[in-house]
Amino acid sequence: MKEIFLNAEQVAAELGVSKSYAYKLIQKMNQELKKLGCITIRGRVDRKYFHDHIYGAKEEKGENDHVSA
Repeated sequence: MKEIFLNAEQVAAELGVSKSYAYKLIQKMNQELKKLGCITIRGRVDRKYFHDHIYGAKEEKGENDHVSA
């Protein structure tokens, strides 16, 4: 079973950023989650929220929105 939360090392590895920047991203996402009324854990972020927040923007374009030559 996958863990519910990602830590800074996991976020840094997945995004290819430094661990300190990963902590800043986690802090920002946790602030957003608190505004939604969620309970957060310092230094960890919900895995689903992370993936939706980071990769969700890529899914806005449809699969067939490519330019044909």
